[in-house]
Amino acid sequence: MAKIDLLCHSSIKISGNKIIYIDPYNIKEKTNDADYIFCTHSHYDHFSTEDIKKVKKEGTKIVIVKDAKEEALKLVSEDNLLVVEPDNNYKIDEINFKTTYAYNINKNFHPKENKWVGYLINFEGINYYIAGDTDNIPEIQNIKCDIAFIPVGGTYTMDYKEAANLANMIDAKVVIPTHYGLIVGDIKDGERFKELVEGKEVKVLIQ
Repeated sequence: MAKIDLLCHSSIKISGNKIIYIDPYNIKEKTNDADYIFCTHSHYDHFSTEDIKKVKKEGTKIVIVKDAKEEALKLVSEDNLLVVEPDNNYKIDEINFKTTYAYNINKNFHPKENKWVGYLINFEGINYYIAGDTDNIPEIQNIKCDIAFIPVGGTYTMDYKEAANLANMIDAKVVIPTHYGLIVGDIKDGERFKELVEGKEVKVLIQ
């Protein structure tokens, strides 16, 4: 299985025969090793041009939502850019993926009409679900995957209790809490989330 690094907050690196970053942010050292970069939406902690520059290399392909296209074209050519909307199937080279909805229900930070996304990425035989910045919305409660990354920090997304409710609904083997301990959410939220999740392995990678 590919190696997973939760670098901080919602910044994920998946390393196999290719290198995938999701929402690179607060990158400490330049690596310039990304084959693919997936960004869930255009907020600064998910689409950071400064951090993308630290991980992208010649030929890196970026997957992005529509309202970040203009800025993304300053980073890569249009041939290396794929603009996506929620609830669609896509393929980039040999990677099949689906976009999911990601939005808030009782707050206005991530409106549904913005068409921001989560991702279901099939990579080297493993299905990864990256929820993005979302509440526990109806469209994602029947997700099936091997590994799920779910935000738990509250304020802008689900809190750890709401996230645990979602984790208990979906069909996932492993669940990894994200989006806490830096901008929002207490550093202990990952462990609090873990205590409430039933029947699934929970890996707490932010301590």
